[in-house]
Amino acid sequence: MSVSSSPPGRMSATDRRTQLLETALNVFSRKGFNGATTKEIAAQAGVTEAIIFRHFPNKAALYQAVLESGIACKGFETWMATVQGCMERDDDEGLFRAIATAMIGAYRSDARLERVLLFAALEGNEQGLTHFRSFSIPIGNLLRDYIVRRQSAGALAGIAPGAILSAVSGMAQRYAMLTELFGFESDFTDPEAVDLFTQILMKGIQAR
Repeated sequence: MSVSSSPPGRMSATDRRTQLLETALNVFSRKGFNGATTKEIAAQAGVTEAIIFRHFPNKAALYQAVLESGIACKGFETWMATVQGCMERDDDEGLFRAIATAMIGAYRSDARLERVLLFAALEGNEQGLTHFRSFSIPIGNLLRDYIVRRQSAGALAGIAPGAILSAVSGMAQRYAMLTELFGFESDFTDPEAVDLFTQILMKGIQAR
């Protein structure tokens, strides 16, 4: 027979924290850091502000926890394994396909964190921007090093690595933003979009 760790009708501390993070993500994604208040987050969670401050000392700490919960997103480790595998095999097309797939997938699976980061850019919120750089820069450096290596081997044209990465991620992100956030319709499916963007990129950067 299992024994509940919390009285009936009362959440455990872990479950409450998870609920507050989920509710805060909803509010931050709609109003940004500046527009969101702990009072509104508490009301939507059905608790008092005192409950929030029992788990997080202030709004900035709650915001940081929301950001950090997003980086451990489902599928990230699998994606990184795919990226590493492509680089080990010198599979240029497979790598760029994986990048485009991940960019679109981030919006399709749950666009709320993407909205939070967009708000951070609009508000000039250094806390959010620092978080974004903390995980995007190491990944970007890893991909740049790969492109430089492949260029040295004569497999890719000598285009600035940063421009190559901006091209594939930019195409995919723009498409995802237009269709997911702005409601634009597309003439092709997401997998077809990945194929098209990859073809456009590969035809433009392959060494002649």
